[in-house]
Amino acid sequence: MRGRVCYLLRFYLLTVLIFIAAKVAFMLFNYEGHEFGVSDICQVIWNGLSLDLSTALYILALPFLMTIVSVWVKVPRWLFYIYDAIIALAFALAFTADTSLYPFWGFKLDASCLQYLDTPTEAMASVSTGYLLLRLLAVGVVGWGIYRTYRTYGSYRTYRTYGTYGTYRSYSLKLGETLLYLLLIPLMVIGIRGGLDESTTNVGQVYFSQNQFLNHSAVNPVFSFLSSMEKTASYVPDYHFMDDAECERVVAELYPTESIVIDTLLTTQRPNVVVILMESCGAIFTGLEGRADVMPRLERLMQEGVSFDSCYANSWRTDRGTVCTYSGYPSFPVSSVMKMPSKSRLLPGLARTLTDEGYETSYLYGGDINFTNMRSYLVGSGFGSLTWKKDFTADEQRTAEWGVRDDITFKELARQIAAYDARKQPFFIGFSTLSSHQPWDVPLKHFDDEIQNAFYYLDQCIGNFVDDLRKTPAWQNLLIVLLPDHGIDYNEINFEDPRHDHIPMVWTGGAVKVPRRLKQVCNQTDLPATLLGQMGLPHADYRYSRDVLSSNYRRRVAVHTFNNGIAVVDSTGHAVFDLTADRMIQGRGPAADELIHIGKAVLQSAANDLKQLK
Repeated sequence: MRGRVCYLLRFYLLTVLIFIAAKVAFMLFNYEGHEFGVSDICQVIWNGLSLDLSTALYILALPFLMTIVSVWVKVPRWLFYIYDAIIALAFALAFTADTSLYPFWGFKLDASCLQYLDTPTEAMASVSTGYLLLRLLAVGVVGWGIYRTYRTYGSYRTYRTYGTYGTYRSYSLKLGETLLYLLLIPLMVIGIRGGLDESTTNVGQVYFSQNQFLNHSAVNPVFSFLSSMEKTASYVPDYHFMDDAECERVVAELYPTESIVIDTLLTTQRPNVVVILMESCGAIFTGLEGRADVMPRLERLMQEGVSFDSCYANSWRTDRGTVCTYSGYPSFPVSSVMKMPSKSRLLPGLARTLTDEGYETSYLYGGDINFTNMRSYLVGSGFGSLTWKKDFTADEQRTAEWGVRDDITFKELARQIAAYDARKQPFFIGFSTLSSHQPWDVPLKHFDDEIQNAFYYLDQCIGNFVDDLRKTPAWQNLLIVLLPDHGIDYNEINFEDPRHDHIPMVWTGGAVKVPRRLKQVCNQTDLPATLLGQMGLPHADYRYSRDVLSSNYRRRVAVHTFNNGIAVVDSTGHAVFDLTADRMIQGRGPAADELIHIGKAVLQSAANDLKQLK
């Protein structure tokens, strides 16, 4: 009996120590851009301990059951060894993935990473082969180290004197030991649950600091992943921050659904329209945030066309941002509408709306259009024809890790515009760029900083494209809308910083009446209503999109969601609410509480609306 109990205790404590070591390793490997000291590491360990203890009980459950069985019959040691190996591999994968993905994503490992396994080539395009090989090596080394630790200090073989389980014991002793283990089961359940209170073990219980990096470091990645398994991209959580009447009151005031006495930006109500989603192109690389040198040709277009200087992205991922742009539909912290074909096809879409007005529609993307269910969304929202990586030559498909390089796809875009114009056919084209994305593989070098360099390359592609179009007959009736799919983590700028979500939105082309600089705060979801308002078309079905040129656009606020969080900004300030911690983690300006209330109302309303789509 002593041997079995000792085995369970050692296995449990070893698991907890492994979790603690993983926390320290996570902090050390992600130290860049994050200031912390020894005292911070100690606080992370202490505050994260409750989650480690609970998770370790999960891991102990199967050995515990096998130990009960071993009281009555001999259980082969190799079963314990196999379990040790499986756990070691699982831990190694979790720790390596968590530590490696954090610099890209800015949050702890969760099940959202699984959605990218449908298209593994595209999922791995952001990193080099060497990077992947190094991580695979890390998985092997860490996994072997954990396995040897269990075998040396916590394996069942340590207690060989107790190997003939039950052979020489009386029935009463066996029964007594079994009852003891059975009495421990409720205690284990309580430990796994996190106590007897109404709230159960959750990620938020380890949050202790205003520094989000320290909070994230305290989170157990294994628990974070397992607890989020049900919250995949197609899962819509219940958000209930207020009663529905109050929620709809806030939303109704925030989103007027008609255009009244609009300010006219265009020379015609029926321009040909091209929307270019510039991959990751945050305002931090433009003069809007003090860096006019990175994208000088976009700066020129801002001066010559209409610039929406206070536009903010709704989301942090391309699949979310694409839906926000073309359907005017809000983003969600953990859910991707693009991954829900049965629902996304029921959303309004600019392509479908303009098709009803006699426009031909098409979409161009140099990558894999099946990535994150993109094809289904584009077809369902009304795009008539799709041009993607497979439509280019084999050599062109290999010009970038993600697919076809931007200078090549911009030339294809120009060709399509010329073809439509030659037929005198009204057209609407959507286009997503891809080169301004990890691994930043572009064919020029202007800046030593590879990220700035990638955006400079994108800028040159845009500038050359526009300059060439100016010389064609298509220019006169053309409206080009340039905006990003989302912002970007860059240096110290993360989700807590309003600059993270600030994006340029520029309207240019021969259909633009005069240059304008518009200062009203808005979201990328406001593009459909604003564009349709300029075209004199109704947009009531775009419930969460606002015509920012309409006289009834009064509550000028922008809402952004990130992984389990909401950020809201208006002209008076900025506020960030962490849904995991259930508290405001950033609040600037006199209206911070009101901004969070607005953000919660939008999220609650949009989630209810999404669930009702059938």
